[in-house]
Amino acid sequence: MDYDQLASFLEVAKLQSFSRAAEKLFRTQPAISAQVRLLEQECGEKLFDRSGKKVLLTPAGEILCRYAEKLLGMQKEALQAIAELNQTPRGKLYIGANEATCLYVLPRTFARFKHLYPLVQISIYRNFSHKILQKVQEGAVDLGIVTLPQTMNNMEVIPVFRDEVQVVVPKNHPLAKNRSVTVEQMSQHPLILPKTGHTRVVIDRLLREFRDHLQISMELASVETIKKFVGAGLGISLISRTYAQPEVTAGLLKLIPLDGQKIYRELGLVYRRDRYLSLPAKVFIDVVRESTKAPQSGSSIATTNTTR
Repeated sequence: MDYDQLASFLEVAKLQSFSRAAEKLFRTQPAISAQVRLLEQECGEKLFDRSGKKVLLTPAGEILCRYAEKLLGMQKEALQAIAELNQTPRGKLYIGANEATCLYVLPRTFARFKHLYPLVQISIYRNFSHKILQKVQEGAVDLGIVTLPQTMNNMEVIPVFRDEVQVVVPKNHPLAKNRSVTVEQMSQHPLILPKTGHTRVVIDRLLREFRDHLQISMELASVETIKKFVGAGLGISLISRTYAQPEVTAGLLKLIPLDGQKIYRELGLVYRRDRYLSLPAKVFIDVVRESTKAPQSGSSIATTNTTR
């Protein structure tokens, strides 16, 4: 069993045809058939069902297909790692992050990284944390920035951001003069809340005692949209201080701490510890560690810390 045989086997499985696989690999059909036959002899099982119009995998073929993909993937990673020795980082870096992270957390890090490694192109996949974790697991993105904590055992985590969540109100709101706001006071006003995500879970937990008389004015998917509608006087919300700072500085919104409680939003850079990292991904991690002065061993830290 060698890599060439496995590559031919996978191409037949993908295209469900010996002839089409031969065309794709610039081989003759008898050569492809011979490679598959050698694999079947070594495995002691038929790998393809050739009885119909299409060539389909047998149960044994399905098992070999899973392992063949892993073996060829590891071969590619090994060759890439060797090729990257003493190279200048270049190519593409795939990072997953949500909208607010892209706007308020990553720009300075990206600027530093691009200054150091101008030949690396950054491609950002924007979505919610659970979707980003899925993409990291699948290998579709190299690195992800997600809300902490996360519980996947095969993930390395580097804390990168910690910010207090506070009440945000329009500048002329009745609560704007308060030095702090209780949860009960907050529950007495129309609320604009994130539609989904970890922050929404935290807010629902916080307001659970008052859920029977809550006035949820709007549920929105974007931090930017939430700020716009709060500024328009349609309700108040909870938001990370950093995310609302531009509007607060401009005098459009007011941030007020929660009375007797501290809620924090925390983000971490995550990657698969059991998967090869490209050179651009490795140097990006170095830049993040340097800029955040995070501990060298990745570990989850609590996203929410509430005290009464």
